[in-house]
Amino acid sequence: MSTTLLVVDDDDEIRELLCDYLADAGYHVLAAADGERMREQLAQHKVELVVLDLMLPGEDGLSLCRYLHTQPGLAVIMLSAKGSTLDRIIGLEVGADDYLAKPFEPRELVARIKAVLRRPQRLDAPAEEQAQSLQRFAGFSLDHIKRLLTLPDGQTLNLPRSDYRVLRELLDANDRVVSRDHLTRSAFGRDHLPDDRSVDMCISRLRQQLRRGAEGSAQILTIRNEGYLLSIAQRPGV
Repeated sequence: MSTTLLVVDDDDEIRELLCDYLADAGYHVLAAADGERMREQLAQHKVELVVLDLMLPGEDGLSLCRYLHTQPGLAVIMLSAKGSTLDRIIGLEVGADDYLAKPFEPRELVARIKAVLRRPQRLDAPAEEQAQSLQRFAGFSLDHIKRLLTLPDGQTLNLPRSDYRVLRELLDANDRVVSRDHLTRSAFGRDHLPDDRSVDMCISRLRQQLRRGAEGSAQILTIRNEGYLLSIAQRPGV
């Protein structure tokens, strides 16, 4: 069964071109011209990934992206004629898994879609796997099935897919430095570019959450010219 994509763009010509190209690439493609129709499509179909234009009539793409971020297992690639670094950062901050500036080659969009979907979400994992899905560290708990980070005070946060992947890689590194190149490939499925701050923004958001634990219990350190390291303080007697 082919993967179902939803293209949300108010430009009829662009929307139809994208739908035709993605269908030719082997995907089952749905379309919507605005947020209202997008919600209708999501209610009627199981969608794996949304290609979302930033500039939409009515509710804009950023607001819709925040809504999509609350839907478990749903990936988002944001499209925009605004290609500045700040615009990309804002798009990623509100939960987009990737960001592509217009104009772009349709082949690049297909490559980005494949990269975002490459890692399975394991929402239908066996019960034995789900039982082992929780990873605890420094008073926090990370659910690898639902991408939920539980804070020491009990509050739960649904992490963006990119933030979850970065945190998972840092935890798996077990007190070793992880390079930006590795984190970029793991979180976004592409090589790190000199002006690409996507991973840095993930790190910034994760640092904000880790500060909500005991002081110094878990912190992400920047290792100059090498990458990042997750430092977890040992509890007394451990």
